Amino acid sequence: MCLLRTDPVPEEGEDVAATISATETLSEEEQEELRRELAKVEEEIQTLSQVLAAKEKHLAEIKRKLGINSLQELKQNIAKGWQDVTATSAYKKTSETLSQAGQKASAAFSSVGSVITKKLEDVKNSPTFKSFEEKVENLKSKVGGTKPAGGDFGEVLNSAANASATTTEPLPEQTQESL
Repeated sequence: MCLLRTDPVPEEGEDVAATISATETLSEEEQEELRRELAKVEEEIQTLSQVLAAKEKHLAEIKRKLGINSLQELKQNIAKGWQDVTATSAYKKTSETLSQAGQKASAAFSSVGSVITKKLEDVKNSPTFKSFEEKVENLKSKVGGTKPAGGDFGEVLNSAANASATTTEPLPEQTQESL
């Protein structure tokens, strides 16, 4: 006698009439056998649940004796998970790609810095800047008197501001136009 039937079991939402008709085709003896089997399976499930609960309790006791707590387990799980992730080919390819991109970006920034430095040197050596520098020096010598050359631009501006604040006579027209 076959204890397990291969007839499809109705799922939730299926037609109840189909379930009733399947039950009507079973004999009283088959229904009784299925009821006994159902009770047996339910009892086995309950026994397995109890065994599992006992095993989990035993596991917790062993961990407590070994001094393993939840935080340590979490750390171990995270470390293992990270190790598993870094071992994947996708991670390795991504890491390699990002490393190459970083190297290229670094080289590009270095090139940009070199270009800016060169451009600033070009501006400093340009005739326009030299002319501006001469005009500032002329203004400095006219306003502040003769001081040793080589003061920085901030000093020149400060001395010009101080001189104009103390001098009440206007600058000659030629000096104003040359600015």
